Amino acid sequence: MKLSPGDWQAVVLTLELAGVVTLILFMLGTPIAWWLARTQSKWKAPIGAVVALPLVLPPSVLGFYLLLAMGPNGWVGQLTQSMGIGLLPFTFWGLVVGSVFYSLPFMVQPLQTAFEALGERTLEAAATLRASPLDRFFSVATPIARPGFMTAGILSFAHTVGEFGVVLMIGGNIPGETRVASVQIFDHVEALQYGEAHHLAAVLLVFSFLVLLALYTWRPKALRL
Repeated sequence: MKLSPGDWQAVVLTLELAGVVTLILFMLGTPIAWWLARTQSKWKAPIGAVVALPLVLPPSVLGFYLLLAMGPNGWVGQLTQSMGIGLLPFTFWGLVVGSVFYSLPFMVQPLQTAFEALGERTLEAAATLRASPLDRFFSVATPIARPGFMTAGILSFAHTVGEFGVVLMIGGNIPGETRVASVQIFDHVEALQYGEAHHLAAVLLVFSFLVLLALYTWRPKALRL
């Protein structure tokens, strides 16, 4: 199965995007998941619904509103321009922002489930040993919730690899800058290059299957540790 230089460029860009987005989601999604798992606030349900919104919201709708917010008249766009960064739409970092929002529930929900499974007794025992809240999180909660972290990371990475609607809406189709693998497949199909589309689509199909196979093979073993 032979990929063209343009296909390889799209694959590399896709993996780079997924890697950056997953790292950002770990930093952003972990405190959100911890708060959702521990809080009794009346805001838990609304914030949980906002986090899960990309699961049911059409990608084009999310991409449209992000495009407006990051555009020249949007508050994000005005902020980035005032900081000398410029506008984010149709750039790699615009794709990162859109992908972070779109993949957020795939990071938060597995982590929230893992944190909720900890229970109170484990953390209370650590507190009686005078462990600070940070110590309880990093020394107790994080190691026990390791399967949740692995699941969240794998799902977030794989979901970002497969994105299409949001990245096309925000990033357009710029070779080497915003043309990811899913958009490259779309271009091949539009040009009636079904052979090239099949080769690249098959690569993503095999990748997705292997990721899920590894996840479902590894999870039962991890839960027994």
